[in-house]
Amino acid sequence: MKKKKIKNKLLWNILSAVAVGVFGFILLNLTFILDALYQGTIRGIIRLFMPLGPENQLYWFPPLMHFSFVVIIGVISWFVFRTKMRVLLKAIYMTVPAAVVLATIGMFLNHWPVLVYSIGFLGCIGTSYYFYRTKQPWLYYYAVILVALAMAIFTLTGGEI
Repeated sequence: MKKKKIKNKLLWNILSAVAVGVFGFILLNLTFILDALYQGTIRGIIRLFMPLGPENQLYWFPPLMHFSFVVIIGVISWFVFRTKMRVLLKAIYMTVPAAVVLATIGMFLNHWPVLVYSIGFLGCIGTSYYFYRTKQPWLYYYAVILVALAMAIFTLTGGEI
């Protein structure tokens, strides 16, 4: 049985862009829930052996937890982008590593807003340039730009993670 394809390319592009936004948002929520579960589990295991609190002065522990989650997302992303999955699904997934990296930059450099926006902008430009050089589909650009704009607006309106 043949798959039905939308004939109108403009309609397909609009629906694809909407799908990246809607399903990307859902996937981001699931990702941050996964992050909370991951960090909660690791903290629970470590609490079996030692107390975790401000009095312990483990200043390196929260960044380590977050960077380890970034590494996990990076490994998952590597596998996702190596598969033969459809471009639309990969573009939807692209929202996850883009948001995680931008959120990480924002969390660790939050005292220097100019630096946060500069590094985020350069990272997005670098990613877009990579997509251009490797002739990737427009949906990848769109996913990164959509996430960058959403994160910038969120931050500029006073939102905090």
